[in-house]
Amino acid sequence: MTVHFIGAGPGAADLLTLRAVALLEKSPVCLYAGTYLDPEVLGHCAPDTELIDTQHLDLDQITEHLVRATESGKDVARLCSGDPSLYSALTEQTRRLDAHGIAWNVTPGVPAYAAAAALLGTELTVPEVVQSVVLTRTRARSTAMPDTEALANFAATGATLVLHLAITRVRTLAAELVADYGMDCPVAVVYRASQPDQLILRGTLADIADQVEAAGLRQAAIILVGRALADPVSCAQSHLYDPARVRHR
Repeated sequence: MTVHFIGAGPGAADLLTLRAVALLEKSPVCLYAGTYLDPEVLGHCAPDTELIDTQHLDLDQITEHLVRATESGKDVARLCSGDPSLYSALTEQTRRLDAHGIAWNVTPGVPAYAAAAALLGTELTVPEVVQSVVLTRTRARSTAMPDTEALANFAATGATLVLHLAITRVRTLAAELVADYGMDCPVAVVYRASQPDQLILRGTLADIADQVEAAGLRQAAIILVGRALADPVSCAQSHLYDPARVRHR
């Protein structure tokens, strides 16, 4: 029996991969994080699937469900919001499954930042403006960040920043970023990208905190910062598609 870690994407039921849908349809047990998931995603499960919401469970309790299901001869779909490679506790869970000798695999999903960029109609890497994207988070009531990954270190690069799990600290973060990005630097906040109650806020480092606080956002939102978010953005001709580039047949 196998535990399938499946990227549920940003929440929309039609943004799962074909592989993800096939696994949901055939897995008798499905564990999911109800905090971040649109219930329509669970519509891909069979009618008799055992559904377990993990939002109030700790890692020991989650592991117990995974072990119990596999020992009873059932495959398990373990839905992760976004993509399992980002902030999904995949490492912690698979390490425990290995200790129990339980097989597992991973199916990727659409990451939240990609869904947010799509809603914004924004390319996060623009020729001669920015060519790097930093995916990171900050520390509030959460696991400590490595000292080398201070936000100031990333800000110094001028890369497009994508901040996860940081919406409750937006005012502090905006103040930290001003020195490197400037008060007028474009910022976007996307709440529940692709879900029915999605919300998009656009502003600058000078005013985004006011907008977030007025909207009452406390979770399920990502913050994007950088000059690539300007509307419109001025950029150079990409070398790859430049009509002047000599192309060899």
